[in-house]
Amino acid sequence: MDEDFAYFLEKMGPSVDRRYVPPSTIDRYRGKLPDQLLTYWEEHGWCGYADGLFWTVDPQEYEPVLEAWIGDTPFMEQDAYHIIGRSAFGKLIFWGEKTGESLLILPWDALAFPSNGSAEYIAKGHANEAVSWFFAGLRRKDFDLDDDGQSPLFAPALKKLGRLKPDEVYGFVPAVALSGAATLANLQKVKAVEHLVILAQLAPLRVMRSPFA
Repeated sequence: MDEDFAYFLEKMGPSVDRRYVPPSTIDRYRGKLPDQLLTYWEEHGWCGYADGLFWTVDPQEYEPVLEAWIGDTPFMEQDAYHIIGRSAFGKLIFWGEKTGESLLILPWDALAFPSNGSAEYIAKGHANEAVSWFFAGLRRKDFDLDDDGQSPLFAPALKKLGRLKPDEVYGFVPAVALSGAATLANLQKVKAVEHLVILAQLAPLRVMRSPFA
């Protein structure tokens, strides 16, 4: 294990609900995603970390989500994106083949946060280092979500609703876009892909100018 991923595990804890990544999937993304990321998949699978606060995911499974959020946007002309991770609340990490971790989307608020990502490093042939540094830089607070009173929601949601399955997120019902409140009382376990696709239909995507929410 490389030291960057070891540091990630030190901060985020051991994995939960590991899913095996078949060789056919490794082959599908060879040349599209960094070899180092594919090695992480082979060694660790797709799984949750920090009790399910952060999840690595199958990009193919999330293609409907990608299409729903950026399929008709200029982002598709800028790079070839793949969703490689998400939070317990559905925060989406898009990895661009040319730009790395250059797009984050917060579906509950319909906000997009583009950045330069790792474009400079990838252009110089350092995509593997870029993905290693990306994981090393992740923090738990990057994936928690504050309620309307500015209190973190993940710990109380985990206690109230239980740990998520790999195909679930904590979603607001009714959705924030439908005037729902971002409160613990409105959180439910919902199917991740279906919920995230529905949210894309409720409000137009707004592009912000900060790399992290």
